[in-house]
Amino acid sequence: MAGSDRNRAVQTPELGSETFFTDADKAVDQLCMLYEKATAFLADAFRRAMVEGQPATRYRAFYPEVRITTTSFAHVDSRLSFGHVSAPGTHATTVTQPRLFRRYLRQQIHLLMENHGVPVCVAVSDTPIPVHFAVAAQTDVTVPQEGAAEFILRDVFDVPDLSTTNDDIVNGTYDTAPGDPAPLAPFTAQRIDYSLARLAHYTATDPGHFQNYVLFTNYQFYVSEFEAFARAMLADPDSGYTSFVSTGNVEITAADQEIPPTLKQPQMPTYHLKRPGDAGITLVNIGVGPSNAKTATDHIAVLRPHAWLMVGHCAGLRNTQALGDFVLAHAYLREDRVLDDDLPVWVPIPALAEIQIALEEAVAEETQLKGYDLKRIMRTGTVASVDNRNWELRDQEGPVQRLSQSRAVALDMESATIAANGFRFRVPYGTLLCVSDKPLHGELKLPGMASAFYQTQVARHLRIGIRAMERLREMPLERIHSRKLRAFDETAFL
Repeated sequence: MAGSDRNRAVQTPELGSETFFTDADKAVDQLCMLYEKATAFLADAFRRAMVEGQPATRYRAFYPEVRITTTSFAHVDSRLSFGHVSAPGTHATTVTQPRLFRRYLRQQIHLLMENHGVPVCVAVSDTPIPVHFAVAAQTDVTVPQEGAAEFILRDVFDVPDLSTTNDDIVNGTYDTAPGDPAPLAPFTAQRIDYSLARLAHYTATDPGHFQNYVLFTNYQFYVSEFEAFARAMLADPDSGYTSFVSTGNVEITAADQEIPPTLKQPQMPTYHLKRPGDAGITLVNIGVGPSNAKTATDHIAVLRPHAWLMVGHCAGLRNTQALGDFVLAHAYLREDRVLDDDLPVWVPIPALAEIQIALEEAVAEETQLKGYDLKRIMRTGTVASVDNRNWELRDQEGPVQRLSQSRAVALDMESATIAANGFRFRVPYGTLLCVSDKPLHGELKLPGMASAFYQTQVARHLRIGIRAMERLREMPLERIHSRKLRAFDETAFL
């Protein structure tokens, strides 16, 4: 096929016409075929251009898309918060790396056809695939930086366009142009590709290793405990876990296998305890600060995890709390500021019942306390997240007054960000923190105190987070994916 683009001939792959499907597996097979032929076409052309120099033609290939058209307000199962469009009309989304997302795509497409009784259409979209994303999986290909090639890359291939790679759909600010289809999914293909590339960079693990249940922590101490737990699970043939992945994509399948030391730690070290169906647990050490928390969740969200939880340390704000006590967040005071442009501070971040119950039951099971006795070591209340690690050094009149008025019982720098981004991205979220200091009451986080505290508390805290995730894994997805996360004009895809 030939055309014109900037007065240059354009070569594109022959991929056929649109096809309608009533079988979700066959629809996903078609998406895989279209995507793989398109990216192979771009990769081959790119290799030749790097060897032979600037070609006489421009090369372009397009993402596949899935589309559905409905003509009536179908009656759907009101217990399900996703899997159906909100109004008649045409809805579509571009798709990238369909093999990576096969299970997710199959589920979402099946629900669409089941709820609306119409076929879905799979076709080639009009959104070009940037060459950087097309060759990302090719180990023998590296896209040179601007100016390093013998020709101007964007004159021959499409490159990432950040002007069209945004969060307008999930932020609820997307405005469908007249005649265009409405969004079918929360993220476009380019937005997903952007995040997949960022994830590989920040975590030093391939996105394909990520599991559906994600734990975030703000201390490296949890990592060694997570590895110890993983090795215990690999030693147990009945655990259901199959492998453990460390940074650098080092994967072990037996408890006694060694993991070579990492010469250079990534910004957000990430570890995966894998289980069939991606039903295992991923641990991400986001470090300290709301900026890291936003960065991690911005990108992990495109993988559509089933839940994410924060299990980190916090400052206890009540004199009745003791070091090592737990805080189960049921509300958040957002003074982290990093999400204000995407999710205004007037938007409430509700507690999700299934998550809260799973966390409370996990604490009770691990501590062997229940009922009124559980209140001795766990406080439920508001968690405040701030953007200043040394907030204690500021004039105390303003901050302390706000903390008191909000009824906050704990303070950290990440939890509100993770919960707010969970709400924004429709990912079920929760927070269980452990009190590591009480600065308002003279108990500061000093070296000796911290070491003793970490030795006794980290392992138990991590086990609680894992127990909670295992409880959530036993629930049907429609139970933990609360309607509190969905708008009244929502995409059909989860």
